[in-house]
Amino acid sequence: MSMAATEANLSDPERAGLELIRETGGIHQSDFWKELDVSSRKGSRIVESLVEKGLVQREDSVYNGHNTYYITPAARDLDFSLLMAGDMLSPFIGDEEVNPHSDTFSQWVMNLAYQE
Repeated sequence: MSMAATEANLSDPERAGLELIRETGGIHQSDFWKELDVSSRKGSRIVESLVEKGLVQREDSVYNGHNTYYITPAARDLDFSLLMAGDMLSPFIGDEEVNPHSDTFSQWVMNLAYQE
């Protein structure tokens, strides 16, 4: 089943939950159900359903001293286009420190300018 077909079959609470997770870019489950104004139990069921459908990812987290989950959009939903200039990925993505006066950064900015 395609992603679109999966999303078309979501219940209203699941759709609202998925939208919230996408809008925030990631949210703790303890805040998720409060934001949706549902019980923690219903919130958990919504998250489990979205995880099973591959629409979100969930990882263990500690938040305000409590064990909870951190829920993020599925990786395939992430939009990297804002990091791109032509076919160049932003030099600031990675572990090494980038000098903003470097040729690499200048090249990226020039590509960005020509994209317009």
